[in-house]
Amino acid sequence: MKTIDHWINGAATTAGSTRTAPVFDPATGRTRAQVLLAEPSDVDTAVAAAGKAFESWGDSSLSQRTRVMFAFRELLVEHEDELARIISSEHGKVLDDARGEIVRGREIVEYACGIADALKGGFSDQVSRDVDVHDFRQPLGVVAGITPFNFPIMVPLWMHPIAIAAGNTFVLKPSERVPSASRLVAELYAEAGLPDGVFTVVNGDKVAVDAILEHPGIAAVSFVGSTPIAKYVHERATATGKRVQALGGAKNHAVVLPDADLEYAANHLTAAAFGSAGQRCMAISIGVAVGSAGDGLVEILKRKAAEIKVGPGDEAGNDMGPVVTEAARQRVIDSVALGAEQGATVVVDGRELRVAGHEGGFFVGPSLLDNVTTEMSAYREEIFGPVLGIVRVDTLDEAIALINANPYGNGTAVFTGGGEAARRFQREVKVGMIGVNVPIPVPMSYYSFGGWKDSLIGDSPIHGPAGVRFYTRAKVVTTRWPQSAAGFNFPTSS
Repeated sequence: MKTIDHWINGAATTAGSTRTAPVFDPATGRTRAQVLLAEPSDVDTAVAAAGKAFESWGDSSLSQRTRVMFAFRELLVEHEDELARIISSEHGKVLDDARGEIVRGREIVEYACGIADALKGGFSDQVSRDVDVHDFRQPLGVVAGITPFNFPIMVPLWMHPIAIAAGNTFVLKPSERVPSASRLVAELYAEAGLPDGVFTVVNGDKVAVDAILEHPGIAAVSFVGSTPIAKYVHERATATGKRVQALGGAKNHAVVLPDADLEYAANHLTAAAFGSAGQRCMAISIGVAVGSAGDGLVEILKRKAAEIKVGPGDEAGNDMGPVVTEAARQRVIDSVALGAEQGATVVVDGRELRVAGHEGGFFVGPSLLDNVTTEMSAYREEIFGPVLGIVRVDTLDEAIALINANPYGNGTAVFTGGGEAARRFQREVKVGMIGVNVPIPVPMSYYSFGGWKDSLIGDSPIHGPAGVRFYTRAKVVTTRWPQSAAGFNFPTSS
């Protein structure tokens, strides 16, 4: 049995870990490896190494840091196929989806390659007689990231390239379900010339998470996951004086107006709901059909859902792979059953899907529920699986009110041919990321990612300019080189 270990101070190590957890192949249901689970002492060792590395890395030149980032970016390109296969083997997503994840994550590295521009301060000449003011940003020290299973490489890449390029050292605690991609990333950083201790991978469960949240040597924590855990992370980490980025869950709506191209809208809703088996925080899980759009939209969605080919992620031609665990599969099955009990119309039922030769895999087919209401569990709960619910309303005003009443505010979209409706929608919805005829509005790397309401705990979005601000702090310097004696008057009055 292969054992996936930690990466501390530039080398693979078991540290003091004695506990392990299984790592499954979701396509077969079999255990493919075991991963070490860190103890608090292992986190201590990792933070000590990162703290030592910060003494020199924090004072390194911008040229040195960007040189490493450029080299790391090229290695991500070179190893894209290998990384995609690792992701598919532990997460289950199809290879094209895994490659897409790598590309989107690599865009953050490209942003980090230009960190010198993002770190430029301002200068004000002669604010008073012979007095100048300038500001600049400095790294925090040792920072940490706690990341989810659904994007084994992209979500960590939202964090560590910017943190490291800004001069920090980084301790990553990836999901224990998908640990292998992060271990390879550590090796690629080393090959790119990153000094030992600047990037660390500590595998683990809640024991490791709590040790990170409470460790006095860690200055900031970034987290992406469910809302209850995001609230827990924010509370525990801020209590120990840390900065916190805490991104939570979602229930994303896509509104389809009668003037939309229904074929176009249904095609994009199908991909947004069932891609990656629905295991995306930006997945569309609720379609809001306005007025006469409803019947036609559901009919096309029914046809497109039936066309989805489900199978192992590493086999060509498959559109959707398995979900990540048997528990996740059962949660999807139970959610569809409960939706039917509560009055939803099951238009497409994926509960009984079986994949020949992979009967032990965690497969479940796409499900489409019509006539969903806001009281139903299928509407209220984040299923995190291939289930699309359709809510019907009469007007755009009702659709906007529906979205604004939802406790989540991560992403939303509107499909329409009318600019007036689109403009009103984007101004009135209380959601952080909005798509107009774009179903999954994840911003580019030079913007920041973050929702509203229960989708973002605290006020710190991730990557882009917000990421630079999060991983650095500003100093403002007021300078005078006096030519005369000091006086008692205010300098600005002279």
